[in-house]
Amino acid sequence: MLTIERIEDEARFTAMREEWNALLGDSDADCLFLTWEWLHTWWRHLGGRRRLFLLAARRGGELVAIAPLALAPPELGRLFPFRSLQLLGTGAVGSDYLDLIVRRGWEDEAIPALADHLRAERAMLELRQLSPQALAWRLTGLLEPRGWSFRQAQSGVCPFIPLAGHTWNSYLAALGSAHRYNFHRRLRNLQRDFAVSFECVREEADRAAALERLIGLHEARWRERGQSEAFVSPGLVAFHADLSRRAQARGWLRLLELKLDGRAAAALYGFRYRQSFLFYQSGLDPAFAKQSVGLVTMGLAIKSAIEEGATEYDLLHGAEPYKFLWARDARELRRLELFPPLWRGFVCQHALALGRAVRRGARRVLPRAWADRMAAGWRPFGLGRA
Repeated sequence: MLTIERIEDEARFTAMREEWNALLGDSDADCLFLTWEWLHTWWRHLGGRRRLFLLAARRGGELVAIAPLALAPPELGRLFPFRSLQLLGTGAVGSDYLDLIVRRGWEDEAIPALADHLRAERAMLELRQLSPQALAWRLTGLLEPRGWSFRQAQSGVCPFIPLAGHTWNSYLAALGSAHRYNFHRRLRNLQRDFAVSFECVREEADRAAALERLIGLHEARWRERGQSEAFVSPGLVAFHADLSRRAQARGWLRLLELKLDGRAAAALYGFRYRQSFLFYQSGLDPAFAKQSVGLVTMGLAIKSAIEEGATEYDLLHGAEPYKFLWARDARELRRLELFPPLWRGFVCQHALALGRAVRRGARRVLPRAWADRMAAGWRPFGLGRA
């Protein structure tokens, strides 16, 4: 009943916008990071030397599933001499909850059809940032009997705050008393010493300047702590410039600024997608660090999310201690690697293990900033990141 179409040119990808998002909305994988806007923008600015490898499953003309993949070339930077299939959105940009996209009710037909096509390709599959509920896990049960092997590992956690049924006051009451007191004290002190405003950028005419301020504040915050990778390359900056424009047009963008006497002292970059507020990145002016403007901005952003009816505030991946001052719950993210049969899979597994051992060793002998980049899969000489 199903036909599998392999899409390798960007023009076809571009033309899929409407049916892609319609399919996503009728799937259990629905999230910002699998929207056409996020993944197409990623492909344009961060795809690098990868080749597009979209698999579209159709019944007649109806799209019922997409495997949003790209074929990555051998990567000398991590000592991996083979091609691999990766999910679009993989890498430094920070895409969470990646997965296959399948219309509800079609899982039992579409996933085996996609697995058969992937088996014939015989390339290793590197699937990152999967939730434990991701449909991609079903590939293991379909490929393992055909001689494939797999490895999985935890790759991170996403703290989140359930907001359904909460008012701002009831949410604050659920926090630890010391943290609640600290937030109120810091906000009162700012209101005593400055004219305080907290604003969301609403107009397209203001978006680019607000994003530039956010990036500047983020880099200023990290200057004394080692370089952040959030906006480290021209490709990442171009990605966010393009994505924020598209997200603004869809009503998803949330660029929030805390201003003191009219000056942006802190900013928060997030998205409202469906019923969730997604905290993506932030920045602050070091001149106001002692006033805890970052803490105040996070609290006011959660308050704003509650007031606009969000049922969840997702702090996305990262187990930084400050996130758990606000959140008590977390979702696990995992990495799945599937290796083809016989010698190719055997060599792939050992090459990956060797590359990881080398990067772990680099942390002990190289300056911290360089070692961190190698450990994350950084590739030198302008080749981008996997």
